Amino acid sequence: MFAGDRDIDVAVAELAATLPTPLQPLARVAFDYRWCWAADGAATFAAIDPGHWARCGANPRRLLTETPPSLLRRAAADTALVARIERLAQELQADRERPWRTGTASPQHPVAFCCAEFGVHGSLPIYSGGLGILAGDILKEASDLALPMVGIGLMYRTGYFHQRIDVTGLQHEYWLDADPDRLPCVQVSGSDGQPLTVTVPVDSEDVVAQVWRVDVGRVPLYLLDTDRPENSQVGRWVTSRLYESNRAIRLAQYAVLGVGGARALQAMGIEPAVYHLNEGHPALAVYELLGQVRARQPGLSDDEAWQRVREQVVFTTHTPVAAGNETYARDEVLGMLGRLADASGDREGFLARGRMNPAQPGQPSGMTALALRTSRQANAVSQRHGDVARGMWQPLFPGRAREGVPITHVTNGVHVPTWLHGPMRDLLDRHLAAGWMVHADDPETWAPLAAVPAAELWAARCAARAQLVGMITRHAIGHRLRRGEPLDYASAARDGFDPARLTIGFARRLATYKRLHLVGLMPERAIALVGGERPVQFVFAGKAHPDDHEAKEVVQRLFTLKRAPGVAGRAAFLEDYDIPLAGRLVAGCDVWVNLPRPPLEASGTSGMKSVLGGGLQLSVLDGWWAEAYDGHNGWAIDGREDSDHAAQDWRDANTLFDLLERQVVPMFHERDADGVPLRWVEMMRRSLMTHGPRFSATRMLREYAQRIYTRH
Repeated sequence: MFAGDRDIDVAVAELAATLPTPLQPLARVAFDYRWCWAADGAATFAAIDPGHWARCGANPRRLLTETPPSLLRRAAADTALVARIERLAQELQADRERPWRTGTASPQHPVAFCCAEFGVHGSLPIYSGGLGILAGDILKEASDLALPMVGIGLMYRTGYFHQRIDVTGLQHEYWLDADPDRLPCVQVSGSDGQPLTVTVPVDSEDVVAQVWRVDVGRVPLYLLDTDRPENSQVGRWVTSRLYESNRAIRLAQYAVLGVGGARALQAMGIEPAVYHLNEGHPALAVYELLGQVRARQPGLSDDEAWQRVREQVVFTTHTPVAAGNETYARDEVLGMLGRLADASGDREGFLARGRMNPAQPGQPSGMTALALRTSRQANAVSQRHGDVARGMWQPLFPGRAREGVPITHVTNGVHVPTWLHGPMRDLLDRHLAAGWMVHADDPETWAPLAAVPAAELWAARCAARAQLVGMITRHAIGHRLRRGEPLDYASAARDGFDPARLTIGFARRLATYKRLHLVGLMPERAIALVGGERPVQFVFAGKAHPDDHEAKEVVQRLFTLKRAPGVAGRAAFLEDYDIPLAGRLVAGCDVWVNLPRPPLEASGTSGMKSVLGGGLQLSVLDGWWAEAYDGHNGWAIDGREDSDHAAQDWRDANTLFDLLERQVVPMFHERDADGVPLRWVEMMRRSLMTHGPRFSATRMLREYAQRIYTRH
């Protein structure tokens, strides 16, 4: 069906040959990330060797190849485990055999979803944060909906950085090599049996890229990799790091992702029905598409050729923050992409298409402007972001009023089977109809929650919190010991965190506009919250980009409070925020706090994930929360813009603490005779019933299929 099928089959056969016969069905499962959102997938692999499963980062290929033969034989003799393996293998096989959905896309002409990062699972380290995790959720949902799609990205050999925090709160970064031969992926070969490669003009070098395939359920994800012996050291480095700090290398990455991605699809015989450019990074693909159009129809004028390109391309913009829409000076662009510009036939036009004003040669060029100009459909990722994006990019469409700028919106959603687990998943599976996740976007699916007893909802919430507190305790003690904290401070996490205490979470990428610093802006109130008669406990996590020194200072300022009374045992910063850690936090926190500076939060999805676990939102009315909050399903902070950032910060910090002190804490502790906080549970219930269907990836991808991918 797709390029690399034969390579997958060979890899599966080789792995199966090393396993005892009863375990051999796991070989195919190991090469299909569909296991990671199957209800019993992770637990089945973990049962073989729990310790090694944790040490290998839940990588099933490594588990099966590195577990000692004696343990494999023991697992093969466990009849109950073998039965689970057979059920899991059959579930995935049945899923692969379902017919594809018909429509704009087909298996012969799928959607090509192009993105710089994909957060599929923690064992595939090619993601940074929200953009990548959303991309992973889209591939998973496409698999569930049988929507024909392929993913196009880069195989980063060292991925994104890992984080360590020192005793002062300063972030330190380090990178680890990821060996594709130990990941659940295969190298795609051509008809001659040799690795399939494409070349991309970068600077003065024709950089060679090979292609890896990762199966995300039914959706193949193709990842380009320039670590080839034909390339120079610089050429081999191009796909080494995600969000590489070197600007020239970033431009080279965009060429490999965009131009190389389109060439790889052509080399694999895949003719997409539509190219979906997810953020501006892959926008250079339009120049490869232009070359293909001209090769097929050499008589077309430039305008006609570009119109053919636009008919093939849709674009999603994800951020109004300048750092997410970076631009490059003329010399930077031509230094790395000059030959690509020459091949387009119009070097000045190449630069102009990326400028805000094409007639101003002194302006820099950017990928977002290029993508907006060369796509037939563009969308933002929430209702408010749509309005912000139309105002932001209005200069690209002279003569149009803001409301007439052709940028619509598809509000983000999250893949329910991935982010719903633990006690709340057990509860929903008991009370909702069989197979309910297939219809997660239908409010009627969630309607039975109205009849679930309050005590049962509260029991699930308490069980999830207890699991989280156990994890926080282990991680916090380990992190504190590793960075050389005093023993009393390290052990305070063991003695202080309480599974029955109100637990508040703030975890996301630590960009300054996310405003984690508001929590420490009124230190006396923060300390009073953790040390009062009804104490709360806080858990923080997140990474600052290595070059974002201002964001790093935010964590350092928080660390100045760590020795205040009560803080050591009731507040923790967990290092190296990633998908596994995120899953535990959103499942267990009672309240999820989000404090972006409006209107810079395009959407935000961590809160949507928290909702699935029964968490309640306390957020600024920006991004998704501006359209989600109804006055009864969480708490809100004013989302109006204010040019006086200092005044806005003080005002919003005051509102944050007012809400926590006067509403959140009292409601949590207001219990009936059975110890159930009835008003709290009713807010949980309303949150699940209003947010569950509206912010599922099922709804999101149906909207993309119906409104964005289909030509109207």
